[in-house]
Amino acid sequence: MSHAEDHPSTRRDFLYYATGGVGAVATGAAVWPLINQMNPSADVQAASTKRVDVADLAPGTQLTVLFLGKPIFIRRRTEEEIAEANAVELSELVDDNARNPNIGDAALATDDNRTLADFSGENSGEWLVMWGVCTHLGCVPLGDGAGDFNGWFCPCHGSHYDTAGRIRRGPAPENLWVPNAAFVDETTILLG
Repeated sequence: MSHAEDHPSTRRDFLYYATGGVGAVATGAAVWPLINQMNPSADVQAASTKRVDVADLAPGTQLTVLFLGKPIFIRRRTEEEIAEANAVELSELVDDNARNPNIGDAALATDDNRTLADFSGENSGEWLVMWGVCTHLGCVPLGDGAGDFNGWFCPCHGSHYDTAGRIRRGPAPENLWVPNAAFVDETTILLG
């Protein structure tokens, strides 16, 4: 009796597993480009964050930058604006949600919960960073103390926002949203 007769399926098993392995590699090589094309392109990945230099932004002024195709309002507020925002009772607000993904979904719309801490981690309330898109129909509100509450005013349908970007009157149902943002050094805010 020969060796092949003692183990009749050894060669067949080898061919079976080898063919299966080659088939799996070939299938992976054919499918990988289809899966890889679903990843975001390099230009989309590069646009998903933005660094904004705020070194020249004086208290009481606002900078508007374009991020992901929408305006972002960056306001360096004065002591008066901060005091005015802190004086508002939560019961007076149309929307009591902070709309700030940096601190969580259920945070109340206090002024501290809507403002950005500086590079040291201290939140003095000086920095307010918000999407510049009205939550009613997506218009861009006017800033620099516009409206009845010295914040922002959307002239399209009459939404009034206060100095913390909270909706106070008009058809807008929500406060202006706060984007993912943080200071990466003393004068640079990273959006995204």
